[in-house]
Amino acid sequence: MKKLLKIVQVASEVAPFSKTGGLADVSRSLSKALRRLGHKVIVITPLYGRSIDKEEHHLELIFSDIVLRLNSQEKIKVNYWRGYLMDGLPVYFVECPKYFSKHTRLYGSDQENARFLVFNVAVLKLLSLLKFSADIIQCHDWQTGLIPYYLKTEFRYSQTLIKTKTIFTIHNLIFQLGHNWWGILPEHKDYGRSRLPHLADPALENINFAKRAILSADFINTVSEQYREEIMTKRFGQDLNRILQNRADRLVGIVNGIDYNTYNPAQDTALAKNYSFSNSEVKSENKIKLQQTFGLPVIKDMPIFCTTSRVTFQKGFELLIKLFPELIKLEAQFIIIGAGDKKYIGELQKLARKNPEKLVIVPSHEANQLYETLVYAGADFFLLPSNYEPCGINQLIAMRYGCVPIVRAIGGLYDTVEDFSAVARRGTGFTFENDNEFDLHGAIIRALEHYKNKRVWRPLVKRAMRQSNGWEIPAKKYVELYYKALKN
Repeated sequence: MKKLLKIVQVASEVAPFSKTGGLADVSRSLSKALRRLGHKVIVITPLYGRSIDKEEHHLELIFSDIVLRLNSQEKIKVNYWRGYLMDGLPVYFVECPKYFSKHTRLYGSDQENARFLVFNVAVLKLLSLLKFSADIIQCHDWQTGLIPYYLKTEFRYSQTLIKTKTIFTIHNLIFQLGHNWWGILPEHKDYGRSRLPHLADPALENINFAKRAILSADFINTVSEQYREEIMTKRFGQDLNRILQNRADRLVGIVNGIDYNTYNPAQDTALAKNYSFSNSEVKSENKIKLQQTFGLPVIKDMPIFCTTSRVTFQKGFELLIKLFPELIKLEAQFIIIGAGDKKYIGELQKLARKNPEKLVIVPSHEANQLYETLVYAGADFFLLPSNYEPCGINQLIAMRYGCVPIVRAIGGLYDTVEDFSAVARRGTGFTFENDNEFDLHGAIIRALEHYKNKRVWRPLVKRAMRQSNGWEIPAKKYVELYYKALKN
């Protein structure tokens, strides 16, 4: 029997404490799944002072005024707080008011690299204070990318971490540092090997955290198998495809899951009526509540399309904007919830004002969190025509609620949604391949035609609901990756 591991999960956001997207759900759910497998797991994340309520989450102060030596000249003080995700699963919070308590938003500072450099050093310092001799530190996305680098440089002689291996998880390769990587002039580009600049040096904001992690981590993984292949190409590699190709033997794809306890239509209190795959026809009662909630005409058999994601180019809104003048002519209703690009939101709001009986646009991240499961429970189709998609968990949640996805066959969408075949009676959604509005339109029309045939439609909904997209299998795959890292 293999030994149980000591695992550290490090992420810039962890639900329910902080969340802007799927990363928060993954860091929470993966940590809980690993704990249920018997491993000793701790989570480390920043304490966003204006967003996280210490009293509400019952946080306790465990270390105060700890001095971090960032380099030979700079030092800064931090505090550490502790809460819990579940019994036996502590979450440690790094408190540094200068960098993490100025704004209610989690990101968007003009010193983004500086704040997460401090966080990375604070993570390693905390492990020394706790004397937590980790087997594995899993670093989620660019905000944690200096940890593998530090373990190969400044912290290589740490007695606590001398045997520790690192996994760098790429949730979205477009995000590599605190601002757009393509906005850096070639002469200021970080090649990943030089010493880190001081906090006061403007050059620090050009340091590419993701690149340094890819060069230094013991293993790298992406959040779907297809995305692993894509990021080694020039088209999807975000200028890092060559170094990823060079480390292909250490690059693994593991598809995300969702927490089936959190997302469960049989117990979800946000719904008008609970249901499961065995009585999925009850969804229609949630459709009525959904239409009433958003002021749409209450029509029981009216097909509803929903989109609950960031309103960005990545999520396919360039295609949707082009196509909406045609979509609005359909006998259907559309609900779009999510913050994002003001240009796209403005166009959608103009269209919604002209067609209030057909289109609702709610440009709010908070509304997305509040209404997400009701939208899935009441809608028939989930639209996500992404330009690229590392994994995505929205389509997994939608299927859990019997909301059939219409997606582009790319990245994690390719791995998780099987195109429906009426002849073979297989598939869980409708997919299209090419990045154009005509193929998307074709997928939508095809979906609507099958929606009209209830003898075909009802089994499709049940099949989507019965998909196994929980965290048990992905968590076991991560454990195998950890053992492989330790062996190497």
